[in-house]
Amino acid sequence: MHPPGADTVLVRHGDLNTKSTPVKRQMEGTLVENVEALLSDRSIPGDVERRWNRPLIHTTEDAIEDATAAVTDAFGVVSASPCRTVSTEKAQIIEVLAEIADACYDGGTFAVDARRSDKSLPYSSDDLAREGGTAIWEAVEDDFEPAVDLDDPDLTFGVEVRDESAFVYLETVDGPGGLPLGSQERVVATVSGGIDSPVAAYEMMTRGSPIVPAYVSLGDYGGIDHEARAMETVRTLSQYAPNQEMQVYRIPGGETVDLLVSEMEKGRMLSLRRFFYRAAEVLAERVDAHGIVTGEAVGQKSSQTMQNLAVTSQATDLPVHRPLLTRDKQDIVAQAREIGTFSQATINAGCNRVAPDMVETNARLDRLLEIEPDDLFERAEEAALNADLVEP
Repeated sequence: MHPPGADTVLVRHGDLNTKSTPVKRQMEGTLVENVEALLSDRSIPGDVERRWNRPLIHTTEDAIEDATAAVTDAFGVVSASPCRTVSTEKAQIIEVLAEIADACYDGGTFAVDARRSDKSLPYSSDDLAREGGTAIWEAVEDDFEPAVDLDDPDLTFGVEVRDESAFVYLETVDGPGGLPLGSQERVVATVSGGIDSPVAAYEMMTRGSPIVPAYVSLGDYGGIDHEARAMETVRTLSQYAPNQEMQVYRIPGGETVDLLVSEMEKGRMLSLRRFFYRAAEVLAERVDAHGIVTGEAVGQKSSQTMQNLAVTSQATDLPVHRPLLTRDKQDIVAQAREIGTFSQATINAGCNRVAPDMVETNARLDRLLEIEPDDLFERAEEAALNADLVEP
């Protein structure tokens, strides 16, 4: 819900505030660029004003909800509120609070959350909250009996008084938090199109790292549906980063999968994972990426026991980032639904046929090296060098 006459989205960030002044200034610039790209990509009118601690989007009341939705998709944004802009004069703020109450407050409890950054103003936050609450009460008392609840109100009237303007709002919409995308180095994200890997990629994007999606084609064990769901999840992720290149590197892996299926039983999935990692490392060298991100979580699959993760990680010298490492599956599924990648991940595919009947849960690298193909890494390196770019 936005107040009548809303014309501005007040944007809040969090982790940026922990940075030094030069770093914070640079990151705020990146955040503003990303917000402008989201507005442009979604054809939402709005001018982004860069202000210290509180970027603003100036737009129209018709577009205020869409602008709020767009900015709360921007990585680095903690929350945003569609606001009505008024002067810092206390009398005008109180008058607008009464007007908004008359239009929007129709029952239940309320509270006023007032904050003042300019300490030179001749009133305090408590003054504003108290007098504003009185004005709200008087504006509606002829229609119903209002009630104040400062702990858990049904409706909160928010007021933020900044240096030159005050902003009055009725809701705070959560954003993803984290850091602006592009403020950290990029990483190669192995995407299978399943539930986990897109969520892991999204989490790295939340921390400011652009992703380079890498899909390993499994040949007859994957097929067109397997590839289609991977591409669709990347397409969904790209909507959060319209100013970032997000073409998919398709790595040919069909011949190697055939070889592993024909020659290995126990340990097959670990060798396949090692193939993925080495291919991702070579690709990272090509695209100047500085790590690999996967959707692995401890114990979720037989290949993801602590011992097996230790063995597969030795296939690369790059750091392997696992944002979902300690997450429960139901939490990952819930996040996949929230970010829009869940439905694509449920497209039927044949990749489960790669898994052997006999699984390995406590691998040792020396034993695995005795049974996996001697040229596994050479195959991975060649595959990465032959990877082609695909539009998601």
